[in-house]
Amino acid sequence: MDASSSGQGQALKPVLNTLQLWGIAVGLVISGEYFGWSYGWASAGTLGFTVTALFIAAMYATFIFSFTELTTSIPHAGGPFAYSKRAFGPVGGYLAGAATLIEFVFAPPAISLAIGAYLNVQFPAVDPKLAALGAYLVFMTLNIVGVQIAATFELCVTLLAIFELLVFMGVVSPGFSLANFTKGGWSGSDSFSLAAVPGMFAAIPFAIWFFLAIEGVAMAAEEAKDPKRSIPIAYITGILTLVVLAIGVMLFAGGAGDWTKLSNINDPLPQAMKLIVGDNSNWLHMLVWLGLFGLVASFHGIILGYSRQIFALAREGYLPAYFARVHPRFKTPHRAIIAGGVVGIAAIYSDELVTLGGQTLTANIVTMSVFGAILMYILSMLSLFRLRRAEAGLARPFRAPLYPYFPAFALFGALVCMATMIYYNPLIFGIFLALLALGYAWFLATARRRAESEAAVGATPGR
Repeated sequence: MDASSSGQGQALKPVLNTLQLWGIAVGLVISGEYFGWSYGWASAGTLGFTVTALFIAAMYATFIFSFTELTTSIPHAGGPFAYSKRAFGPVGGYLAGAATLIEFVFAPPAISLAIGAYLNVQFPAVDPKLAALGAYLVFMTLNIVGVQIAATFELCVTLLAIFELLVFMGVVSPGFSLANFTKGGWSGSDSFSLAAVPGMFAAIPFAIWFFLAIEGVAMAAEEAKDPKRSIPIAYITGILTLVVLAIGVMLFAGGAGDWTKLSNINDPLPQAMKLIVGDNSNWLHMLVWLGLFGLVASFHGIILGYSRQIFALAREGYLPAYFARVHPRFKTPHRAIIAGGVVGIAAIYSDELVTLGGQTLTANIVTMSVFGAILMYILSMLSLFRLRRAEAGLARPFRAPLYPYFPAFALFGALVCMATMIYYNPLIFGIFLALLALGYAWFLATARRRAESEAAVGATPGR
């Protein structure tokens, strides 16, 4: 069957309810509370990173309120790809689709490495990379078995992950000291100076990691029972949940002791708890085991997200039609799930990236994922402005509040993030551009086939 055609082989079933969508929204992101963010302390300090994180939280809040308008107006498995294609044509669709694909394909290997690091705390003989590979095999299989099962599992592990973050805050609270949190909090200094500003900008990717991928709910829109009602509720309650958890985790971890020991590691929460309860406490063992739920929730949810993006791009002819098929029994995009997993596993074992730019492998993978996210945010907000003008009559079940100020602030924040990330990560940005260029070559090479397919089935841009 052609990539642009419709039919049983390319149909996704609408089975997800509001609570499951909230579970996906929070679960996609919640691993960001467990690891990744503490790398920002290495350059900005606790106080400097707090300022950066609050700015990013404001950007995400305004972005989600604005993005929800697009998601409910155009409920398509391609998410940002579909919005940008409708607003700016095939090239806009390609850029947004490729950026989203990079974001969602490169986030899982970073999370899987953190899963390996957490297991290594409990079982020092376990190779973190081997554990990461095992995580891929298990959760790709679970995603293939069915979206309803996957979403129910996602909701359960997300609730457990939230519970564990609350337990962590409660256990370390007796040893919490604001003096610990503020000591050297401005890039190693106790008082603010302009010298701290560069470190705050350099920490932007790790503040974004607190919220990265919440927009992935858009890629489950075709599988939502009532997307026009349930998606706004899932998005708004989801971002509020994540903001509260991010502030709490960062504050309590930094106040537990010497926060400099928690930067540049993949397991800051267990290490923070060790400062309070010691190495052999039952609380610590519980945190390691239950903390895995947070990582699993995001890992599992992002596999769902990247597979729908690959599926949607293949269905529109932007990727080989081979990936646009769904499993005849489970009705899931099994080929897309496996394809993204192959790329992620390759990233795990790309040891040459370990010292690229002087950062760890995990930090580099996080940065690559964030580059994709920021480009997608920029294109999505530009699409919102364009569609407001070009399609004023488009049905909009949810309209961005305080328009145009909310989407304008989200766009401004994304542009600031992109500029600073390019400045501080030129090598990773070069690789990012190379990936976009390779994808664009394929896009150009298959342009005629896409045009013929769309003409044959009467398709229109933004379908």
